[in-house]
Amino acid sequence: MSSTVETVETGDGAERSSTIETVRGPVAVGDLGPTLTHEHLVVSSVEFARDYPERAWPRGRQAALADVVAQLRATYARGIRTIVDCTALFHGRDMAFVAEANAAVPELHVVVSTGIYTDDYLPFYLKHRPRRPGEVDVMTELFLRDLQVGIGESGVRAQNIKVMTDAPGVTANNERILRAAAQAAIATGAPITCHTHAPARNGLAQQAIFAQEGLDLAGVVVGHSGDTTDLDYLRALMDAGSTIASDRFGLNGAGRASEDQRLDTIIALCGEGYADRIVLSHDCLMACDWLDSFDAYPATWVPTHVSDVILPALRERGLEEKAIEQMMVTNPARLLGRNISPSLRSPRNTSPSLRSPRNA
Repeated sequence: MSSTVETVETGDGAERSSTIETVRGPVAVGDLGPTLTHEHLVVSSVEFARDYPERAWPRGRQAALADVVAQLRATYARGIRTIVDCTALFHGRDMAFVAEANAAVPELHVVVSTGIYTDDYLPFYLKHRPRRPGEVDVMTELFLRDLQVGIGESGVRAQNIKVMTDAPGVTANNERILRAAAQAAIATGAPITCHTHAPARNGLAQQAIFAQEGLDLAGVVVGHSGDTTDLDYLRALMDAGSTIASDRFGLNGAGRASEDQRLDTIIALCGEGYADRIVLSHDCLMACDWLDSFDAYPATWVPTHVSDVILPALRERGLEEKAIEQMMVTNPARLLGRNISPSLRSPRNTSPSLRSPRNA
């Protein structure tokens, strides 16, 4: 793949790329079309898949792959043209599986992610590896490699950084991950997608850390925001510049907003002029080694639910087509197009978490 990216001015003062990286190569931003910004083609434990395949894939890997291909084809048939796979390190990223699935549905664009998915756990290499004074955090180096060179031997460059902060809040290791992600985003222009625990309002804590690092919050997607009906919280996130994601459609349960409440929230915020700060998705696990049977999935938790149910419901509630296009096409393209070069800048090492090693 080319290491140079043509850039364009967008009129808002930001320089953005005219193409983005996908599993099957560069794609023009203008060709992304309707986009699901937070999905997972596969989530699996690498060690379980290697050492206990009968447990990781009780129906067999090929059966799981066939399920994913069928879901991708159904999603494309509904008019979706791009999926952002938000699976990061320690969440079961499997580039070989993703590449095989996408090869069977080549007309669908699949964007992949770097990042670390853990609120506190770190393997020994990251937790105890010595670091010289002033040396950039190894996490940042890993993220940059995925964004600038490619993930493993796949040659596929990530276009998105995935992080998470869950109910426990920002722990010491979690803060280190967030700061490392911010540094990689500053260096490359890549967007950051955040898993959050919306009832705890911890998207605000993530924003505060990113801002301390000097990151433009316009490149941050605060995920799982649709889980709450706290409009003041959601307005605060968007007023700071970020995009919120109502990205768990089809996954209903205790402690989360109902589907009707999610729809009401979107209608209310779009009515206030926030359509340019909202994206929609499912956070669907199309294949998962701890749920390797469709019997274990909610029947509505499929990557076609937004197309089949949510968009028609929004239209029935009076939402204009312009707002739907904004959330499904314009906003995702704006966010993904932030990755303006594989190597424009070097990450600075002035962050507290980047200055000295953490051994605790």
